[in-house]
Amino acid sequence: MTKDLTNGGVTSSMLLFAGPMIAGNLLQQFYNIADTLIVGRVIGSDALAATGASYALMIFLTSILLGLSMGSGTLFSMLHGAGKPQELRQSVFLSFTMIGGLSVLLEAAVLLCTDPVLWMMQIPQDIYSMTREYLQIIFLGILFTFLYNYFASLLRALGNSTVPLLFLGISAVMNVVLDLLLVMVIPLGVAGAAWATIIAQAFSGIGIGIYTWRNFPYLRPVAAMKKWDRAMASLIAKYSFLTCVQQSVMNFGILLVQGLVNSFGVEVMAAFSAAVKIDSFAYMPVQDFGNAFSTFIAQNFGAGKRERIRRGIRSAMITAIVFSLVVSALVCLLAPFLMQIFVSADEVEVIRIGVEYLRIEGACYCGIGCLFLLYGLYRALGRPGISVVLTVISLGTRVLLAYTLSAVPFIGLVGIWWSVPIGWVLADAVGLIYYFGFYRKKQGRINTAFSDECG
Repeated sequence: MTKDLTNGGVTSSMLLFAGPMIAGNLLQQFYNIADTLIVGRVIGSDALAATGASYALMIFLTSILLGLSMGSGTLFSMLHGAGKPQELRQSVFLSFTMIGGLSVLLEAAVLLCTDPVLWMMQIPQDIYSMTREYLQIIFLGILFTFLYNYFASLLRALGNSTVPLLFLGISAVMNVVLDLLLVMVIPLGVAGAAWATIIAQAFSGIGIGIYTWRNFPYLRPVAAMKKWDRAMASLIAKYSFLTCVQQSVMNFGILLVQGLVNSFGVEVMAAFSAAVKIDSFAYMPVQDFGNAFSTFIAQNFGAGKRERIRRGIRSAMITAIVFSLVVSALVCLLAPFLMQIFVSADEVEVIRIGVEYLRIEGACYCGIGCLFLLYGLYRALGRPGISVVLTVISLGTRVLLAYTLSAVPFIGLVGIWWSVPIGWVLADAVGLIYYFGFYRKKQGRINTAFSDECG
């Protein structure tokens, strides 16, 4: 059930590989929407604000684990494409040990530091206890999140994007059913929504781990490989750490913006919570396409197929831009109706704020579509540090402009919304200038360096 992305049609290979990834995240986003809908409609706008603020924090924490797993996945793709099975097995053992250990430390840290984190996020007092209750339960699922993301990244690196979809799909359906049971039937409030998430995460994380262990015996470490290999560990750290920094910086910037949004009150928090869910749903397919594109580039990079890489870049850019333009038009047109999925029609101010956000950011999805491709490109070409630089430019601009412009009386909230696309465009410009002006001239030497690193 693995796919060789170094042969066959370029566009068709990427789209067929991306399809299950997009479908899986669509299911995940449908769950997020259902969760928000159930909480907002059944418990109320205060609960919606509390879980929305928690969502930004959990996305940040998940991004750490996702970044570590994606970074290792990039290395797995390169080794798989280069035909190095022993090095691949060694890298799987070492990366699982390293990232698993960090996941345990992360869970312990957030459980001990819940109150300082809530203070930093400027959570209003009227929803403080509700937010704290929700987070204390949600934090228990961090290890399950690690397991799913690690094994999903491993399987995708081998060209198998279908199995992660199956486990994610079952988990998403389970989550919605448990939400209905623990929020509507057994009225446990936000705690019920949190427990529903934990149980579903446990199923997907443990389940995909068991599946991989049973069906890919050649990935299991033999006794001779259960030792510390400094060179391989250094290579894993290079890809995992920098990708983790890129993912976590991106989401830490979003978390800082969430803190700024929280300072404007519960109505703005509720609008932002709903609008961000719509936003994530809208550009999620192009984000997954960027991850599939990254695996495509990494396998071909490992195999030394530079012309196929160039063809893949052209094809991916055209695909992402066309998709982004279509989605932008739909979001701008349907923004009022989309907001009313989450809040009742009489919440006029909440809807107005959400529509304003969606029509500013939604018009500029080409910017984020291009940026996702650039992140994946540099990660796959063995230059994850460039992805970090682009993220710092994008998010640094966003945070700086958000805090600066929102303080101007006649700009206010609109300044926060406009800071997002401005950051995207600046990062896109730097990424494209670097690739065409510098990277392509030294690509051959970089391929040789990778072969030397991997032995």
